[in-house]
Amino acid sequence: MTVSLLRNSWGRPALVACMVALALAGCAGKAKRPKLAYEERPVELLYATGADRMDRGLWNQAVDYFQEVERQHPYSEWSRRAILMTAYAHYQANNYAEAIGDADRFISLYPGNPAATYAHYLKAICYFEQIVDVGRDQAATGQALENLREVVQRYPRTEYAADARLKIDMVNDQLAGKEMTIGRWYLRQGDTIAALGRFRTVIDRYQTTTHAPEALYRLVEAYLTLGLTEEAKRNGAVLGFNYPGDPWYADAYKLLTDKGLRPAVEPAAKKRGMLSHLPFRKDKTATLKPPSTPIEEPKAN
Repeated sequence: MTVSLLRNSWGRPALVACMVALALAGCAGKAKRPKLAYEERPVELLYATGADRMDRGLWNQAVDYFQEVERQHPYSEWSRRAILMTAYAHYQANNYAEAIGDADRFISLYPGNPAATYAHYLKAICYFEQIVDVGRDQAATGQALENLREVVQRYPRTEYAADARLKIDMVNDQLAGKEMTIGRWYLRQGDTIAALGRFRTVIDRYQTTTHAPEALYRLVEAYLTLGLTEEAKRNGAVLGFNYPGDPWYADAYKLLTDKGLRPAVEPAAKKRGMLSHLPFRKDKTATLKPPSTPIEEPKAN
């Protein structure tokens, strides 16, 4: 006859001890993930196993196998491939600092390798995906912009540069949005001079973003508040010339005509849409994957 462990007086301490041990093991696992035990294996098998784990979305396991490729076969072509695959797996697991470290390591070890292009690209994407909403610090936004521009400048005709250009537009829109958020706050506080500086920054640095029409409208609004009618008229004229059909121009036109300052351009009838700004999307499925072709070092002439 089976007797339940819970009904055995001697079994209760054993069960408690087992549960405590499991809990401690769980906590330890969070602090430091266990690594693969060293076992010498063919490089092709290690790499293929890592690729299989990656295909199944088991990112941490993929990292373990690719790191084992490096450890057991450090001077092979497979090792070069494994560094990039480790970086990509870390990126997919949202371990951005580790992914950036892997990318930097590849660039440092193999600066002339064709796959260094991808390392630069993945590093930029890691910064891009750490961008937070405009109400918070934008340190990662600046780093993303710097690294995305580097990809475009270094490798202008590649697919990586094409993706980087799209993301640069999003980043600039994000930075302009930050300036607009602060500028509006200054206006609400009655600090019109400080607000002007923020809106002027959008026009000077981010004039191609979706925030430019509102920035021009806010300049008209702020200059009228200060009684600087000529400046208000000038910015209204710029807004009307570049965005005659934008709802922000219709608002600026009303502000100016209410002050007896009728602009030369009549606003075109157009309603403000619900999505007036460039949507900021983080989509890992759109991120380009590491090159699948052999990563061989260029041969010296």
